[in-house]
Amino acid sequence: MKTIHTNAKHTEWLSADEMHFESKKWLSELEFCKEEQWFFEDLIRSYTLQILDNNHFEESKRLIDKLTKIVEQTQTLINAVKSHEKELSIMVDGIDQIKEETAYKKEHRNLTELVEEFRKRYRTTKTKLFNLIKMVMKEGKQNRLLDKK
Repeated sequence: MKTIHTNAKHTEWLSADEMHFESKKWLSELEFCKEEQWFFEDLIRSYTLQILDNNHFEESKRLIDKLTKIVEQTQTLINAVKSHEKELSIMVDGIDQIKEETAYKKEHRNLTELVEEFRKRYRTTKTKLFNLIKMVMKEGKQNRLLDKK
């Protein structure tokens, strides 16, 4: 996954509780995205014939490929956040481990950037998918109305 790296230093001041809360929030959002992706896959299956129509083939193929990549990225991020959560003990064990704590904060900062970039890509792809399905549904209704006449 590509990210735009910034020199954000906000994690320097985050407490272990705040990082834990942020990680739990990410995990919850990612799990929701995963459920939503199953919904998209079902929706695509329901309208497969209409989506594969010549008028929509190229766009739908591109969007389905993006969805496939996003599904993989979602699972990768879920695994990374879970792993990050397990390592939180470094921050709260009461032992000064400067290198490990600094590395943990750096990883947290990187995950912050990754999750934010993922959100942007996911939102864009989701909007395009909904627009495609909406267009296909409208065309299907119009065709049924024309057939009844």
